[in-house]
Amino acid sequence: MIENFSNDYDVKCQLDACKTYPAITDSERGEIVCGGCGLILLQNMADASYENNGYSQEDFMKLSRTGPASSLTMHDKGLSTVIGTNKDSSGNALSNKSKYEFNRLRTWDQRSKSRKTATLSKAFTLLHGMKTKLGIPDNVVENAAYIYRKAVNTKLTRGRTMASLISASLYAACRQNNIPRTLDDIANAGNVERRILSRDLRTIIKKLGLSLNQYDTSSFISKISNNMDLKEKTKRDAFEILKQCEKEQITAGKHPVAQAAASLYISCIMNGEKISQKKFSAESGVSDVTIRNRVDLIKKTLKLIE
Repeated sequence: MIENFSNDYDVKCQLDACKTYPAITDSERGEIVCGGCGLILLQNMADASYENNGYSQEDFMKLSRTGPASSLTMHDKGLSTVIGTNKDSSGNALSNKSKYEFNRLRTWDQRSKSRKTATLSKAFTLLHGMKTKLGIPDNVVENAAYIYRKAVNTKLTRGRTMASLISASLYAACRQNNIPRTLDDIANAGNVERRILSRDLRTIIKKLGLSLNQYDTSSFISKISNNMDLKEKTKRDAFEILKQCEKEQITAGKHPVAQAAASLYISCIMNGEKISQKKFSAESGVSDVTIRNRVDLIKKTLKLIE
């Protein structure tokens, strides 16, 4: 039986022989088809595209057909109707009787919204605030909203706070897209305890079956060096040190942020920049003892002399 619903759910063919084949999305027909047997898994999907290519207000009014593209970061995906101000289509003020009727309509429109809708609205407001604080791209925020919606549909919200779940979803999205943000960064932006954030993150990974790759250590070198205004040569030397460490296979199982901070610290010494390990510790969120241990290991392995 062909199902009819939106494209924000993962769909897979139920046949055992097709489990290794991907699902193919046909945007023109609004269908999702199994790549193995050709079975139509979904149909009548909503058109999420936006066909307006105009660059002026006049072109926008002429070319726009569907309005802005739908987004998972809005509680209603941008599809609900909004009752505007007390003016008609010509810009003239409404009569007192009409104003009263529209005020009543706004009241009942607000009351008729489900509890789930109100909760999603609060969650995505918090998500947008964290996006601004951490400087996270829009595609990562969309991915985080998708993960959070899956967590809500799986009923993981019971016994957990909304802030911790949305923070865990954002961290998982950052890991999937290799955006260098640590647990401490996410916890501070979302005003959540790191212990609770880590616990809810493990729950989301287990229940939703997420596969999160390890962060690329070089991205943390760029992040820390930019925040500390280090020289470009210092950054390049740190990349070279990290490359040699990976060649010697001493980065496996090590904290990527600590490895990046240690490489930058050694590079600062080589280039005459006097920055203490405590400053690197405060910037990276890793203890200076950990950084010192990584520095000693790198010096011993690469045979570096100050």
